[in-house]
Order: sequence, then structure tokens, then C-alpha cells
Amino acid sequence: MTILTVMVSGLRAQDETTWLMEVGLGGGGSFYMGDANQSLYRNTNGAASVIARYNFNPRFSVKGIMGAAGISGSPDGSFGELPQQDIPDFSRTVYGFSLQAEWGFLGYMANEWAGGSRLAPYGLAGLGLDFIPAPAANDFALSIPLGLGLRYKLSDRTNIGFEWSMHFTGSDRLDVGGSSRGNGLENPLLINGKGLKNKDSYCVTMLYLTFDVFRKPCHCNDE
Repeated sequence: MTILTVMVSGLRAQDETTWLMEVGLGGGGSFYMGDANQSLYRNTNGAASVIARYNFNPRFSVKGIMGAAGISGSPDGSFGELPQQDIPDFSRTVYGFSLQAEWGFLGYMANEWAGGSRLAPYGLAGLGLDFIPAPAANDFALSIPLGLGLRYKLSDRTNIGFEWSMHFTGSDRLDVGGSSRGNGLENPLLINGKGLKNKDSYCVTMLYLTFDVFRKPCHCNDE
């Protein structure tokens, strides 16, 4: 075995000794979609998240994300004339936790010569639980986040990313204000839908920064 072969084998083994997890923070904007808004990015509010990602391999990861997303709206943004009068604007915060599976379109790693890419897009899907407190009655809702992202490895242990995700909830009460009469913005057209039909959703667009922790054990010398 030549010296060059040993060096190349050592570099490949070092590259395969990846980091198991990432932890970090994200921030950006959020908006609500429902009876009081049918337009993207109308009434955008602030959003913040704490992120922990476990990397099974360069193409597949599972992420836990806990965050807060502001939502707001008014009857002026509805898709039709609402039957009730004197419906107030609303402004609330959604606190949520979700587990998301991510699959990369490219292998994500620092060394591009090993077949990976420092810049890698990915898709995500998951399941979450949201809590929406006052001004209306406290509300809990299951949610299904779906989205796309792009991450870039700044260094061996530092990552930045951009992510867009739509969270489809099982609640029609995200837009209920504290003083609305009748149904207000909760089913204003009196249409009872099953499943996710006639339910509210919200979108989060964020930039994030994560750091790699817990190095994956290397078994390169076992053979």
C-alpha cells in the first residue's frame, strides 16, 4: 500500500466520521391562512424556533423543532362576505412542537470530493402539536407540517439554512378573537368540514444556524 493510498483512505475515513446531531436557533416570519386571509404573506408576524436535528446519513435526518409563530388577520382579508357583523381583528401566538422527517436531494457533507455537497436542498414532512392561548379560549391542535429547505455547511461543524413550511392544523379556531359575536371567524360560513377541510393553517419562513455535536464513531481501523 502506497503512502498516497494511506492518505486518501485516512481522509475518506475522516469524512465518513460525521457528526450525529445539530442544535441551533431559527428566526423569521409567519402568517395565517384561513377564513380571514387567503393571500400569502399577508399580515406577516415574527417567528422563532429551537432546532435539534439527528442525521442518520447525508440524505436523511429527523428534526425536532419547538417554536413560537405570530398570526393575525381581519375580516377584510376573507374570501367572501361574512354573514356576521362586527367581527374584530385578531392577533395570537401559536406555540408548537413537531417531529419532522427530512430527505435530501443531495448528500450533505463538507467534503464535496466524497460525493456530497456543501449546499443541499431537502423536503420535510412531519407531525406536530400546537397550543394557541388567549385572547380566545385556549386551544390545542394537531398539525401536519410540509415544506422545503436549503442548508449550507459553513465549516466542519457550522450550518446555515433556509426553510419554508406550511402547518396544516386540525383546528378552525386559530382566528377566533376575544370578543367576536356568534361564530365570529370560527366557521363563519357555517360549513362543517371533516379532516383538514375548512381548517386553519399557518406558514413559517425562517433562517437558522446550527452547530454539530456528538461525533459519529469511526470504525475505519476495524478491518
